[in-house]
Amino acid sequence: MASHVIVGASLAGACAAIALREHSVDANITLIGAEDGLPYERPPLSKGYLRGAVPFERLLVRPPEFYSAHSIELMFGSRVTSIDSSRRIVYVADGRRVAYDSLLIATGAHNRRARIPGIDLEGVHSLRDIRDADRLRAEMRPGRKVVVVGMGFIGSEVAASLRHEGLDVTTIDPGKTPLARILGEAVGATLATLHESYGVRTIFNDSVAALEGGQRVEAVTTKAGLRIPCEMVVMGIGVEPTVDFLDGSGVHVDNGVVVDEFCATNVAGIYAAGDVANHYHPVFDRHIRVEHWQNAMRQGAAAAPGMLGQLVPYDEVPWFWSDQYDANIQYAGYHTSFDELVVRGQLDGASYAAFYLNGGVIDAVVGLNNAKDVRRTMPLIKARRRVDPNRLRDESVDLRSLLDDA
Repeated sequence: MASHVIVGASLAGACAAIALREHSVDANITLIGAEDGLPYERPPLSKGYLRGAVPFERLLVRPPEFYSAHSIELMFGSRVTSIDSSRRIVYVADGRRVAYDSLLIATGAHNRRARIPGIDLEGVHSLRDIRDADRLRAEMRPGRKVVVVGMGFIGSEVAASLRHEGLDVTTIDPGKTPLARILGEAVGATLATLHESYGVRTIFNDSVAALEGGQRVEAVTTKAGLRIPCEMVVMGIGVEPTVDFLDGSGVHVDNGVVVDEFCATNVAGIYAAGDVANHYHPVFDRHIRVEHWQNAMRQGAAAAPGMLGQLVPYDEVPWFWSDQYDANIQYAGYHTSFDELVVRGQLDGASYAAFYLNGGVIDAVVGLNNAKDVRRTMPLIKARRRVDPNRLRDESVDLRSLLDDA
């Protein structure tokens, strides 16, 4: 009977375990996780859970009894230290050895650590797991002065949640706008305006030089010479894939674990999915690494057939959402650059869709309070056809009809 081991009790790891059991009733399935508890979904950690509006039980991928009922062996609080890919053995920090026939790496990513003076002061937070969220929530008091460093999606969501709870929020980001590197400055400017309209003080084109204080943080100083008094700091400067345990395994690592369209690595029997996977996407004809909920869930499940010897390519168009204040932001596709930005609606309006094109082909779309257009654009992204920009921006045109254009 084949043994399938999953390293990383993440959303991707849990979804892979579930899919393995759906595809095989008798396979041995072991889910190994460094955290102590059951797999859970992370998006609410910066939103509803952080504000106390969503209980932890609603974050669980499956309830506790599911895993025993489906004969999925759980090894929580277990940190994997190395893998012997020739002998097909996983080594755990407590000395245990777990043999496998197929192995999935689903270890996700960990927060990038800033190397600045004062980073270890009390009151300096980051947000990646449930413990981080609990520590941050315990310090949230209306009126407290907090500095959020980094205005990516996590930083932006945390800033919105803190402001929602009545904290005095200042944000610092080295870009010209929030998410400028991902969404571009034109779209990013609308998000800056959104935060400022809710009373957030935004500082751009600047970065942190040091954190000041005795035992606890008291101020942030920036490279431009600003000094911002505060009682808390939240660092949101990005993540790095968790791959240290793969040293010496032979698995190719480059911005994560490099896998093909079937989620397979260069080493026989080893696969990867979720935030840690640098996956060859057949739609975009390139390797991409996606750090979002939908990709973790779907790619984790998609890796299961490969682990069982069935070659099924994973080609779903990435999609994610972000709730900030009363705004819903959705993004679909993948892009790192664009030669044309086409806007449907008005960027200064309450709702719009912005399309990122290269050579007349839509690589991605972002929508503000416009889930319908984002959803209808996803088949256009997957089709890889040139589109007429004028019809794309025309709000009277049903986007679905563009699939029929020559």
